Amino acid sequence: MTDGSHGGTMPSEEEIRRMTPEEAMIAGAEVDGVRIVHRRDRFPIRGTKAEKRAERGVAMAFIVSALAGLGFIVAFIAVPFRWHLPGTAQNFKYYTPALGGLLAIMLIFLGIGMVLWSKWLMPEEEAIQDRHDVPSSEEDKLLTEAALIVGLEDTGLPRRGLLMRSLLLAGGAMATVPLVALVGGMIKKPGDKLFHTLFKPNPKMFPESGGRVPIVYSDWRRVSPDDLEPGGLATVFPGVRDEVNGYNGVNDASSPTLLIRLKPGQTVKPRKGQGTFGWPAHNPEYIAFSKICTHAGCPASLYEQQTGRLLCPCHQSQFQVLEDAKPVFGPATRSLPKLPITVETGKDGRQYFVALSDYKEPIGPGFWERP
Repeated sequence: MTDGSHGGTMPSEEEIRRMTPEEAMIAGAEVDGVRIVHRRDRFPIRGTKAEKRAERGVAMAFIVSALAGLGFIVAFIAVPFRWHLPGTAQNFKYYTPALGGLLAIMLIFLGIGMVLWSKWLMPEEEAIQDRHDVPSSEEDKLLTEAALIVGLEDTGLPRRGLLMRSLLLAGGAMATVPLVALVGGMIKKPGDKLFHTLFKPNPKMFPESGGRVPIVYSDWRRVSPDDLEPGGLATVFPGVRDEVNGYNGVNDASSPTLLIRLKPGQTVKPRKGQGTFGWPAHNPEYIAFSKICTHAGCPASLYEQQTGRLLCPCHQSQFQVLEDAKPVFGPATRSLPKLPITVETGKDGRQYFVALSDYKEPIGPGFWERP
């Protein structure tokens, strides 16, 4: 026996090797300045009904966690996610809550299982330890090894097969879910669909206007210049109806657009090549921008008439409408894309807005950052 460097008496290497793991763990704690005040095995008699019941409870928490992970994968693949205008199928709105809820259940029950495992199955122990900064000796290393062996035994994993299997299921779900979320969206190539919206000219659907897509409200009424007061704003959409899963409507979330009528005396400083995108083409009174913020994709639709600023409520980005929606505050670094618009005369003699073309640049957040 020698004096320990941290408080207790250090047993020799030969003495340590003769000890049981439990005795070596306690001796190592004393040498390391740790005093075990209280230690009690929750089930001194192994294999009792109470122990099996506790083990099943912990395993059930892990199984629920694993099932939630499996449910996440199923929801990621099977739940509809394509957006539709009001009045058509709205089942896409369950996609994000389903993924978020199942992920929360997986993590919560994994945590519950770990806590119950500690509370119900592992030995009850209280210890006091002194702080120290002295390098470990060979004897310290042997005692630490014994402590780790006893720690593994305390978990009960070597003799609790149900617990081990359920933990592996939960751990497998924990490892698989991020892979599904990261890789799943990249399995199918999007082609060029990310670079177009439904405002793209459609001669087949609108031959009478040379393919120009009409601009409509969410209830499919066509938008007229007479609808907006000076300084007014409206959220509008392309008048393109698609047949999707038996429902007739818009199936693309990239097209929501803000139509703004300027106040008298307000003029727009256009970006290069966009001087004729508004209506009238010269000195426009009406202009249209993508509603999708170029920072993170939130709806930038809070309009301050007096200053001509659009505010995105998610991260406080601000865009100056009178400078072609140039970002002037917040994290957004790219102007809102501008939609070329004009008017045509309808069968009722009124003027209605149409899109001259699709957006000339990709809409949306940081994905689009490019030279």
